[in-house]
Amino acid sequence: MRAVVQNDKSRALRRVSRAPRATAVLAVAVAALAAGCAQGDDQGVRGAAGQQAPPARAVDGAAKAREARAALVAAAKRWDLKRVPLAAPAPPAKKPEIKAREGFEVDGQESDGLPPVFTTIPIKEKIVFLTIDDGAEKDPAFLRMMSELRIPYTVFLTDEEIKDDYGYFRKMQARGVTLNNHTLSHPYLPALSYEEQKREICGMQDVMEKRYGKRPVLFRPPYGNYDGDTLRAAKSCGIKYAPIWSEEVYVDHWEYREWDQDLHPGDIVLTHFRGTDDWDGTMTDMVRRFLDRITADGYAVARLEDYL
Repeated sequence: MRAVVQNDKSRALRRVSRAPRATAVLAVAVAALAAGCAQGDDQGVRGAAGQQAPPARAVDGAAKAREARAALVAAAKRWDLKRVPLAAPAPPAKKPEIKAREGFEVDGQESDGLPPVFTTIPIKEKIVFLTIDDGAEKDPAFLRMMSELRIPYTVFLTDEEIKDDYGYFRKMQARGVTLNNHTLSHPYLPALSYEEQKREICGMQDVMEKRYGKRPVLFRPPYGNYDGDTLRAAKSCGIKYAPIWSEEVYVDHWEYREWDQDLHPGDIVLTHFRGTDDWDGTMTDMVRRFLDRITADGYAVARLEDYL
């Protein structure tokens, strides 16, 4: 009986001795919470007690995004744009299916297996693709403008127009621009034999490899004119795609293939390397007209190759 009473007393003493420690732990926790709140008030953004501050990488990324936006706004003002250009969304992981223009046949048969000729990319986003042909005008201001505004574009070069200054387009390539094939001398290809067309296209492939280190997979037929021999010759030279265009922009006006005289998602826009000898203005004037128009309509410029 005495042993039972003794055990009951021991358990009671243990319960009493634990109670102050629990109270002390609670007091410490409350003090720590108060200290955390006070520290948060002193240091700005900390989040709730117990949460970590935002990672330095996220803070750095946000700061860089703000800096990039400020630089773009300043560039738009410097180049006298009416609006700041819109940013294109990231290209899709799954590329759109590119189909040849409807109604085109080679020797009475569908052109399956040949490089598809197309004027637009089948997408729903308000994106257009800027492409520039030939290479006659080599305006340094154009390079600066496109770099500062971060506008992507795709180039189709003719050797007769660029051979006086291959270096200009090497600078363009160093800025991430893809250089593509537009024949050696810009002829009307359907008037030539297969071998003559092949010489024009494959010969330009050789020039591109020698001068710029790679053979393009994109080819644009001069004037947008082609026949079955054109596409067979292009394929034999390693060409995979033959984009043409939906709209053409000049320094003072636009021209359209479609009856509605309007932009459409995925349209390929053509212009040329031209200057005051051919236009009443410069390449930068043309770019300003192009960007003001598409931005006003809610469109951004994307890189054509990212969708192929």
